Amino acid sequence: MTVLGVDPGSRKIGVAVLTESGEVAFRAILRPEGLLDEVRPLVERYGVRAIAVGGGTRGTETLDRLGELGLPCERVDETSTTLEARKLFFEANPPRGWRRFIPRGMLVPPRPIDDFAAELIARRFAEKLRARSDR
Repeated sequence: MTVLGVDPGSRKIGVAVLTESGEVAFRAILRPEGLLDEVRPLVERYGVRAIAVGGGTRGTETLDRLGELGLPCERVDETSTTLEARKLFFEANPPRGWRRFIPRGMLVPPRPIDDFAAELIARRFAEKLRARSDR
């Protein structure tokens, strides 16, 4: 099942589309205003079947807004996604030059990483779905 992961926030919202095979088809950071207008084309283009929303800041409000799309929406625990997202970011974008000698735990990403957090939220939801189907 193709899942849209959403990391809600008050000033920016990370989104990521996770395909059935586990690949990230799309990743971006959006503004809360006009969220539905930005997400609708993603749902159609990638065939999204469910939406996973992080349970942190503005989670309930975002969940309610995305519920208007008519897809199953579920809240997902986003504990420690920021730390894990940093790790994912640096795996996808390895430091270059002198920065490659600094331990990655000490590096600060050069841009917001809410889209990587959204990927982790989508992956947690997909794992939850797999666990349900294995019962």
